[in-house]
Amino acid sequence: MPTVTMIGGGQLARMTHQSAIALGECLRVLAGSADEPAAQVSANVVIGAHDDLEALRTAAEGAVALTFDHEGVPLAHLQALEAEGVQVRPPSAALHFAQDKMAMRRRLSELGLPVPDFVDLSGDVPAAREALIAFGDAHDWQVVLKAVSGGYDGRGVWITSGRDDALAAFDANAGGDTILMAEEKVAMARELSAMVARSPFGQGAAWPVVETVQRKGQCAVVLAPAPGLSEESAQRAQQMSLQLADELGVIGNMAMELFETVDGELIVNELAMRPHNSGHWTMDGAVTSQFEQHLRAVLDYPLGDTSARSEVVVMANILGAEDAPAMSMDERLHHLFARMPDAKVHLYGKSERPDRKIGHVNIVGLPGATVDDVRERAERAATWMSTAVWTDGWDPHTAS
Repeated sequence: MPTVTMIGGGQLARMTHQSAIALGECLRVLAGSADEPAAQVSANVVIGAHDDLEALRTAAEGAVALTFDHEGVPLAHLQALEAEGVQVRPPSAALHFAQDKMAMRRRLSELGLPVPDFVDLSGDVPAAREALIAFGDAHDWQVVLKAVSGGYDGRGVWITSGRDDALAAFDANAGGDTILMAEEKVAMARELSAMVARSPFGQGAAWPVVETVQRKGQCAVVLAPAPGLSEESAQRAQQMSLQLADELGVIGNMAMELFETVDGELIVNELAMRPHNSGHWTMDGAVTSQFEQHLRAVLDYPLGDTSARSEVVVMANILGAEDAPAMSMDERLHHLFARMPDAKVHLYGKSERPDRKIGHVNIVGLPGATVDDVRERAERAATWMSTAVWTDGWDPHTAS
């Protein structure tokens, strides 16, 4: 059976490894150290840096495809590997748009896809500052500053509260290695994610559109499918994502993160060309998980059924608590399973620190279950695993 190489040893590679085992595949991982989540479990690990071309060459040797659990590999390195015959999936020409938000905004605009108004703040700092002032004035200073590359989970994003705040954020970050852009702050009702997969053959598949709940700039909860989303809007989001994956030549998974505005319009926010946090619910709640699908796509296998297994599935991230509880993770898991035997827990093998993603919980709703009930249970389970505190005040020693 063929070998696939995944660059990055994080939790996405770890969970892709689980699907590779089921398919009889070998997933080789390029990890920065032996204690990274995927390196702990994979039998085929290359230790090296993702920005080291020789390490990339070593990891790619003999593999039928090279893919990613993050977008941080230098584009020039990927182009060098492609010139040497390595099947980079997604290819560098597509991944470029996930690495560079300015290039992504321009390309989406050219394709007629809806994006927030934006302005380039690169180059000469005084000129860029004047461009920001003109842009801010035109948008009543409803402005978000972003790093063009490298940001994730709220990093590299500055949601500003007015002129002085926006200019202070610009002055603190302009002129160094960080290249900036600004966007209008969208009057949004909620955030959505339209996850799709595409194979080299050109086959595409889309999962149900989900709602993502953000806290502290990172995804905390995913509701699948997005409650109250009209069939028309859901189909439009799926079609936009499939169209873009085709136009860019994406191979593998792609998450299109969207704003649903207060007027019911859809606006593209971000792209990720890999398995994504908004797709973790598929591990237990869809016929084909995002991790299996990503492997099918990069191997050019026919894609799997993306149907949901339930009318309601909720994923809640397990985040490191402000103060890690004295109770061990093993004991917390024991208590959770005793109280909530239907909870599906996925732990990443990471140490605990505040707000770090260390795992997630999926709850697949029973027939007739409401979104609110399933969400409460998923969040209660995730909070327990984070803090060793039951949010409903339950105490096993007093419960009858």
